[in-house]
Amino acid sequence: MDVAEFVGQSRVLVVAGKGGVGKTTVAATLARLAAETGARVVLVDLEGRPGLPRCFGHPDPLGYEPVPLLAAGPGGGEVLGRRITPDEALVEYLVEHGLKRVSRRLVSSGALEIVATAIPGIRDVLVLGKVKQLERQGLADLLVVDAPATGHAMTFLSSAEGLLDAARGGPVRTQAAEVVELLSDPRRCQVVLVTVPEEMPVNEVVEAAYALEDRVGVALAPVVVNGCVQAPPGLAVDPAEAAAAAGRSLSAAQLEAL
Repeated sequence: MDVAEFVGQSRVLVVAGKGGVGKTTVAATLARLAAETGARVVLVDLEGRPGLPRCFGHPDPLGYEPVPLLAAGPGGGEVLGRRITPDEALVEYLVEHGLKRVSRRLVSSGALEIVATAIPGIRDVLVLGKVKQLERQGLADLLVVDAPATGHAMTFLSSAEGLLDAARGGPVRTQAAEVVELLSDPRRCQVVLVTVPEEMPVNEVVEAAYALEDRVGVALAPVVVNGCVQAPPGLAVDPAEAAAAAGRSLSAAQLEAL
């Protein structure tokens, strides 16, 4: 694999997969691979789990402000980590639109949670809107997003499309439209699906792949199969020899089938 080409094919890689398949580990690995090619990477955490920073030996959970996870090497590449939450994204959005005083009141009164959940899908759009903003600013060569588990990831990625249909105008619709524009451009955003070599996770990732392309319209990067199935010993032995060694007699049809 040409690593530089793989991590450079899109500016945002959203890593998704069923819980327990190693999605977070794969996200951290992709970020490190990109940094080793000289890229400046921002690794985005959405759920506040400690596993992502610990992959880099960072003991503390990530916050809204970026922190270095992997220092710049000889090639100039580095990894920064940050967490994006709907509440913090909403406060920043209000401040940037001249509503700093309103944002302070929302925080002090405890009404922020109510506002962030007032419109179905708005929480996911706020988070994706921040990802879109970071991508547009060009402060990093690559954004790697550790997305929720597959079920929630589908809702997460399709929320902007639903909000676009529901909102007729205003800043909410504008934000949703810009997120849809990001997700539908493979040069800007692709989804990396992660699975393990087991029947149920593979079936789920196949269903997710079709749903992401058909319902969401987002492009798929290569699927990562996180693990290898070791072949059982003895498969290379000739069946007739194995039967003879075990003192068994097999018919020609059985030997051919084996």
